[in-house]
Amino acid sequence: MIDFTAVEQGLALLFSSFAPWVVVVPGIVIGLIFGATPGLQISMAMAIFLPMTLYMDFVQAMLFLTAIFTGGSFGSGIPAILMNIPGTSSAIATAFDGYPMARQGKHNQALGVALLSSVIGVLMGYLILFVMIQPLSLMVLKLGPAEMFAVILWGMTLIASLKGDQVLKGLLAGFVGLLIGTIGFNELGMARGTMGQAYLLDGVPVIPAMMGMFAASELFKLANKGFIVESEASRKVKISEIFQGFKLALSYPWVMIRGGLIGVFVGAVPGVGSSVSNLLSYVETQRRDKDPSSFGKGNPKGVVASESANSTSEAGSMATLLALGIPGGGATAVMLAAFAMHNITGGPQFIRQQTDVVYAIIFANFAQVFLLMVIGLLFIPLLANIVKVPMRYLIPSVLVLAVMGSFGLTGNMTGPATVLVFAVVGWLLRHYGYSVPAAVIGMLLGAMAEKSLLHSYQISGGNLAYVLERPVTLIILALLLVSLFGQRLMSWIKRRQSPVGA
Repeated sequence: MIDFTAVEQGLALLFSSFAPWVVVVPGIVIGLIFGATPGLQISMAMAIFLPMTLYMDFVQAMLFLTAIFTGGSFGSGIPAILMNIPGTSSAIATAFDGYPMARQGKHNQALGVALLSSVIGVLMGYLILFVMIQPLSLMVLKLGPAEMFAVILWGMTLIASLKGDQVLKGLLAGFVGLLIGTIGFNELGMARGTMGQAYLLDGVPVIPAMMGMFAASELFKLANKGFIVESEASRKVKISEIFQGFKLALSYPWVMIRGGLIGVFVGAVPGVGSSVSNLLSYVETQRRDKDPSSFGKGNPKGVVASESANSTSEAGSMATLLALGIPGGGATAVMLAAFAMHNITGGPQFIRQQTDVVYAIIFANFAQVFLLMVIGLLFIPLLANIVKVPMRYLIPSVLVLAVMGSFGLTGNMTGPATVLVFAVVGWLLRHYGYSVPAAVIGMLLGAMAEKSLLHSYQISGGNLAYVLERPVTLIILALLLVSLFGQRLMSWIKRRQSPVGA
C-alpha cells in the first residue's frame, strides 16, 4: 500500500531546498563518462566518489549515487553500439544489434533508440518500485539459492538460441565459457583448471576477458577497414536522426514493457541483476518475433529489449537494497556503504521508520529521467563522432584504453594479459563461426549457477524432492519450459486442430 502521508513528506524533503538537486547533474555526467569508457565500471565511479558523500546529508548522498547509477546504465550502451564494446555486462545484448546498426550507418538512430529505451526503462522501473516496494521485498525474501539457480538456468537457455542458425555451435561456445567461468577456487575451497598458475586462483577476470573477446577481436577483423562506417555520407551526426531513433523505440511499446518487467523482477534478485535481465529480455523478444533471424543483424527491437531491461533492473536492485538491506550488485554494494557512513541500516525497519526518505529517493529518480534525456542528447553528438575517426587511429587507441582499463580493474598485469589472450580466443571463435556472446554469457553466469546449485545441494542434503517444496522454483522452471517449447507446442496444437476445423 502507498503511504500518502509519507509521499507528501518525501516531496517536502526534495523541494524544501535546492541543495539535494545540486549533485544530480554532476552525478549523471560522471555516470555517462564512466559507463561510456571501456574498462571503467559504474561501481568504480561510485566507489571513487563515495568519500564526497560524507559531506552531504543522506538524501543528497543517495541522489548523487543514484544519478551516477542512472547515467552509467545508459552510458555503457554507447561503446556497445559504436565499437561493439559493452561498457558493462549489462550492455552485452545492446551490442548484438546496436553495433550492426552502427556499421550500417544507423548509429544516430541506434543511440536514439538506446537513450529513449533507457529513459522509459528507468521511469517504468521506479514507477513499479513506487507501487510495489513492499510486495517486492516480501517476494525477494522467499528467493533462496534454488530459485536463484532456476533464474540463472533460464538465462543460460538463451545460449542455444543466440546462434539461431547454428544451435550446436552456440551451445559449444557457451560450454567453453562455462568451463572458463569455473576456473579458480569454488565455494568449497577447491581449485579447478588453474594449471598450476597462481594468478588463476581467483579465476579469469571477466570484464577484461569480455573486452578482449568483444572489442579487441572485432578490431582485428576491422584492421583493413578505413572507418567503422564505410559510407562517408552515413558518418554524419544528426540530431534529427537521433529523434528518429526515439520514434523507432516508441513503435515497439510491448518490447519495452516486457523488458521493463523482466528487468525490475530479475534485478531484484541479489547477485543476478542487469547482467541476466538484458539477456533474458533480448532472447524473449527474439523468440517471440515473427522474424527471429533478423536479430543480430541490426534489428532495433534488440536494442529496445536490452536497454529497457538493464535500466529497470536498477530499480529492482534498489528495491532489494532499501527493503532488505541486501545489495543486488557492485553499484548497490557501494550504496550500502553510503548507508553505513550515515549510520543508517536498510531493511524492513528502514522502510517502516523512514518511508518518506524512500519515497524521496524514488521521486528524485523520476526527475533524473528527464535530466538524463537532456544531458544524453548533449553528449550523444559528441560521442557519436567516433565513427569519423579513421581505424588506423581508433584501433590502437581503443586497445590502449582497454589494456589500461583492465590494469585498473585487476591492479596487476593479469588484466592486460587477459585482454590480449581473449582477443585471440574471440578472433578464433568469430573466424570459425562460433558465438562470442554465448561464450561471454557462459563465463558470466557459470560461476553464479555453480554457487547457487552448491548452496541448494547443501541445504537439501542432495534430496531432489526439495525442489517440489519450493513453489517459486517450480513456477520459474515452468516459465523456462514455456519460453523454450511454448511456441512449438502451440504450433503442434494448431496442426492437430486444423483437420477438425476443415
